[in-house]
Amino acid sequence: MSSVQTTTPLEQVFAEGADTPVTAEDVEQLLIALEDGTARAATQGEDGAWEAHPWVKRGILAAFRLSGTVEMDWPGGAVDKSLVPARRIVADDGVRLVPGGTSVRRGAHLAPGVVVMPPSYVNVGAHVGAGSMIDSHVLVGSCAQVGTGVHLSTAVQLGGVLEPVGARPVVVEDDVFVGAQCGLYEGVVVRRGAVLAPGVVLTSGTTVYDLVQERELRGEIPENAVVVPGSRPARGAYAAGLGLSLYAPVIVKYRDASTDAATALEESLR
Repeated sequence: MSSVQTTTPLEQVFAEGADTPVTAEDVEQLLIALEDGTARAATQGEDGAWEAHPWVKRGILAAFRLSGTVEMDWPGGAVDKSLVPARRIVADDGVRLVPGGTSVRRGAHLAPGVVVMPPSYVNVGAHVGAGSMIDSHVLVGSCAQVGTGVHLSTAVQLGGVLEPVGARPVVVEDDVFVGAQCGLYEGVVVRRGAVLAPGVVLTSGTTVYDLVQERELRGEIPENAVVVPGSRPARGAYAAGLGLSLYAPVIVKYRDASTDAATALEESLR
């Protein structure tokens, strides 16, 4: 999933303090570049760190600013911003978009081999890599970055971010399995090969307890980690008297080359 962006004419157009005003034509070129994957809201450097690209978010915000509100041709009717309607997916895109209420917005990238089950929503600036599965009732929020071979199970929520423009979006790297009803927010990064059990909720500030390495983590799940929902006792005599506990995601093991995601998850939940 590693990718490095170099300076482009589009980046100059949407640079902070650019000399010339942004036009609707500039926005259209950005949306096309996002859709074909030549522009991205965040990319991974050689050191593995993910860097947000503020110029992309400035361009998306310009799309909303320059848009009028119009009626759109959509089952049941729709009213939205004129420059960022739903994308039209065609057979040549190599994407399987199953009918039934799904919408993919302009400026979202779906690589060949992606399958989208209904109903789901992929917002502007999102990037979904080849061969990934977006299951029913999934939200891929604005600018979220999803790698290749990822499985987003039913009702998974990937939070979106447009402002502040420098904020890192949610990142799910290659070959990650995200269980049903998981929620990933505030720019959390899930590294390659990780497995999240159903119901895991992660934010940039969530403390994750690694029982294998005996450490605490925030904002990032390591490669091949298997994470399950857990709990820890709430502090204080009052909480202890009531038997209260707090949510605490836990890394219970790490996948190896001989275990696939389903096997690793099943063994961890037993």
